[in-house]
Order: sequence, then structure tokens, then C-alpha cells
Amino acid sequence: MVRATLVKDWIELGRRLTEALDRANFEVVASFWFYDQESDEWRLIIASPIVDEEGPLEAYRTIQRVLGELDYGELSLNDISVVSPTHDLVSLLRIAFHTGNGISGIRFTRNRINDQFIEDAYIYRVM
Repeated sequence: MVRATLVKDWIELGRRLTEALDRANFEVVASFWFYDQESDEWRLIIASPIVDEEGPLEAYRTIQRVLGELDYGELSLNDISVVSPTHDLVSLLRIAFHTGNGISGIRFTRNRINDQFIEDAYIYRVM
């Protein structure tokens, strides 16, 4: 999704996908939209231990299956990145946020964590 603005519909789609992954017993340690200034695009980042245990391909397969079961409109794997729970960005957000297992709705815009600048993010979960 090449969009400079994260719109309400995409925020809702990210929440719905995170909830659907929970129902599918796909462990989600972190889920958030992240704006990458260099590419000028938003990415839905999903951090799961499955990436470390079974590899990213298996994580993408599960996410694709869940996407296929429900109507997610334009949201596709092209908009999603799966990462390890130890990924630098996840670790950085974990310093500032501990949302627990539920779904939060935290907008984090133009802020720093440990001297790392984050232009924009919308956080559902960081554990």
C-alpha cells in the first residue's frame, strides 16, 4: 500500500486481521502499522515466534489462509511484513509499550525511543 496517510479503513483491517490471527492460534507478539519514510509506504508488521520456529514462509502461509477466509478488501500479503519478535523495530517499541494480549489502538507519531526517530506508527499489540 503506497499511501502517505493511514486511513481509518486500513486501521480497521489491521485490527481485524490481528484478531483473526489470534482466533487461528497464530501467536502474535506484536502487530502494528509502520510508516517507512524512505519508501513512503505503510507496512503492517506482524511479529511472531513462528518466524523463528518454522520460518517466515510458514508465517506468510498462515496469514494468507486467514486473509482468504475473510473479506479484507485491498489488504494483501504485499502490505504485510512478518518478523521475529526479536526484530530491532519490535524491540524498540517494546521499550515504550506493553499492551498485553488484547488489541490496543495507539497512535505514535513523530517521537523518539532511545534516540531512534519514528515518523508514524499505529500499534495494536506489543508484548
